[in-house]
Amino acid sequence: MDNLLELRDLQVRYGPIEAVKKVSMTVKKGQIVALLGANGAGKSTIIKTIAGVVQPSSGVMIYNGNSINKLKVYQLASEGIICSPEGRMILRGLTVEENLRVGAYGLKPLKVETVDADGQKTEKKIAVRQRIKENLERVYGYFPVLKERRKQQANTLSGGEQQMLAIGRALMASPKLLLLDEPSLGLAPLIVRDIFAIIKQISEEGTTILIVEQNAYQTLKIADYAYVLELGKIRAEGTSEELLKDETLTSAYLGGK
Repeated sequence: MDNLLELRDLQVRYGPIEAVKKVSMTVKKGQIVALLGANGAGKSTIIKTIAGVVQPSSGVMIYNGNSINKLKVYQLASEGIICSPEGRMILRGLTVEENLRVGAYGLKPLKVETVDADGQKTEKKIAVRQRIKENLERVYGYFPVLKERRKQQANTLSGGEQQMLAIGRALMASPKLLLLDEPSLGLAPLIVRDIFAIIKQISEEGTTILIVEQNAYQTLKIADYAYVLELGKIRAEGTSEELLKDETLTSAYLGGK
């Protein structure tokens, strides 16, 4: 399985504070990779750095074989790195569907190569309008409640519905790497279960996901691989099964069972 993203000795500072301390990690294509740890561990800082919101102090970020250290947020988005941020950042004054369409702002026409029965290759272009229509249908397929409320003011949605909207808005950009920052924050357990089931479905349909979460057990149920952070450093890593079986690790870093 090919690497989609690699971090090599990533270091991030906020003035004199070293928030991320030479972190190295890999996200393989098609996987769900989790960053776990308590508040202040450096998880969200890593996500923001990958998304271009925060600049690294040192180290290298490699995406699809190329360094992305110097790319701006909009350039990273055009490469397929899309973030659903902590806090959801729903746009007040806009309807649900208007919020979703904002997520598709940077879409461009897509060239697709097809092969007919005789082996002849042809290339067609999918217009932006068609891509937006297809992405809306995909998002409404994951989140039917958003379709029901597409004309409703987005800020009047429940917390769970707003989280669905935040993820849906990110999906409108056709991400190759979807960054999810604390998608379960502040949600009721039943809603969390539904959100995580949909995240798993999104992954199974081809989107690579890097998820930051404090809800370790729910995340490990859907993740392929995970890194556990403490005070800006990776303290453990492994497959979800390996981490769940390590009783010392779960007691020390994942809150116990």
